[in-house]
Amino acid sequence: MKKIISVFLCVFIICSATAFGASAGNNMPVEVNAKAALLMDQTTGKVLAAKNENERLYPASVTKIMTLLLVMEGLDENQFKLTDTVTASANAASKGGSQIWLKEGETMTVDELLKAAAVYSANDACTALAEFIAGSEEGFITMMNLKAKELGMENTVFENCTGLDDDTQNHLTTAYDIALMSRELMKHELIKNYTTIWMDSLRDGKTELVNTNKLVRFYNGATGLKTGTTSKAGCCISATATRDGTSLIAVVLGSDNSKDRFDGAKALLNWGFANYSTVTPEPKSSLITPVKVISGEESVLTPQTAGISSVLVPKGREGDIIQEISLATEVEAPVESNQTLGTVTLKLDGKKIGEYKLTAPHYVDKLTFGTVFRRMLSLLCK
Repeated sequence: MKKIISVFLCVFIICSATAFGASAGNNMPVEVNAKAALLMDQTTGKVLAAKNENERLYPASVTKIMTLLLVMEGLDENQFKLTDTVTASANAASKGGSQIWLKEGETMTVDELLKAAAVYSANDACTALAEFIAGSEEGFITMMNLKAKELGMENTVFENCTGLDDDTQNHLTTAYDIALMSRELMKHELIKNYTTIWMDSLRDGKTELVNTNKLVRFYNGATGLKTGTTSKAGCCISATATRDGTSLIAVVLGSDNSKDRFDGAKALLNWGFANYSTVTPEPKSSLITPVKVISGEESVLTPQTAGISSVLVPKGREGDIIQEISLATEVEAPVESNQTLGTVTLKLDGKKIGEYKLTAPHYVDKLTFGTVFRRMLSLLCK
């Protein structure tokens, strides 16, 4: 009997260890049929759920998120305008896969090509934009990889701007890295003018565009973002949505079919919205005391709050946020306007979840002998 019990315990331990190993890198609260997946809070960048989030995989046209990001940045920096005209090269016109059938020498505006890339995932439009911005597709790919490094996308290498992977071996990224670039893209409000389009057209209605992201039409609060499908990558998506002030990013990579991709993204988003809320805590004025100004033209300053950001908390825990203040008792003049005088740290269950600054409301000059003399003279003359 002892031998039987021993064997049973050994089998149990081995099975338990195997089960634990299988779940490593997988804390998914919902079923997602994919090689990798991740749910991120768009505002704070906090990862809420993940499965193999650092596994390097082919992203297919989800790649275009980086292309769209560089277009948005170029627009913000006034390098070009939406109304600027782009002439399609032979290289752009030769791209296969999803396309709007650009012909060499054909012209379209940045706005039209951006719409074609964001809505219809057109590879020719995407390449035309890349060449317009960087002078060549190769130059644009360099920009993409530099931006990836800047964003901390440590496991990403881009070999093209479209996601076409027939001739690529190292065009790889991860669910986590895709969430990072998706979050950065969604900081540009203009992109939603394109990623939320369900149907549109180009060439005076001759070329119809239907969004490859079905969630834009069928999911409440959807704001984008990008799908991708190839034989190497499987079915992929980075889906973004906002409800009641909470914005989430769901990344699904390597699903066997399109239904699994969309179902996985919806399941993650639904779980996130059901379990978390975004709040902007009201500063507790009782904690903010005046700061003494040494040798200043004013003797005290009452700090103002600056940069109060929203924080994500489990639903029902909004009232449990603790505010801890760190504030200087005195500061030496001169004091600059908006000079930091202290910080307020937001905590939940003892963990930091946010922070904002306490700053000087205006400039305070250093008290000089001349100022003191004039004040004394003014008092004597009364």
